[in-house]
Amino acid sequence: MFKRDISVGDVKHVIETGEVIREYLDDKPYPSYLMLGLANFKNLHIVVASDEGLTKCIVVTTYEATTDVWESDFRTKKKKP
Repeated sequence: MFKRDISVGDVKHVIETGEVIREYLDDKPYPSYLMLGLANFKNLHIVVASDEGLTKCIVVTTYEATTDVWESDFRTKKKKP
């Protein structure tokens, strides 16, 4: 996260204001979700796992979504040629 120049504040902002664009309900040990949000003029993807029993949100990874890999809506992954 820090190597990608994404701050804790950016991550919190996306978790609080972003939207879930994919659900991975079979992930173990907790279900996880891919979130999309805008922070500091960057489209960020954050994968969070949710421990419903303890009401914890665990950040798995975060990265800037780019049009190299994602369509311009940043919700749809480009198909490999």
